Amino acid sequence: MCLAIPGKILEIFADHGLKMGRIDYAGTTNIACLEYVPEAEVGQYVIVHAGFAISVLDEEEAQKSLELWKELEAAAEAERREEEEMHKSPEAGEEGAP
Repeated sequence: MCLAIPGKILEIFADHGLKMGRIDYAGTTNIACLEYVPEAEVGQYVIVHAGFAISVLDEEEAQKSLELWKELEAAAEAERREEEEMHKSPEAGEEGAP
């Protein structure tokens, strides 16, 4: 299963004759091939799979997707903290006991 996070194109350049881009995923940057989306421009959002941008998103659609990711991250963090607290509780017996 692949989960695609929108990334914003920061820079476009050629590498060995291929259109490439430096992509920002909420503060983490990576390089992706842009050959499948020749219309892509700096400032646009793309979905990348296996190192290849496969679609261009409009900014509104990208922002909605990024907000959903933030909600998922927050929920996962809350669940992790809850699980840690459960293992520390006196009812659990020894610390870390299930």
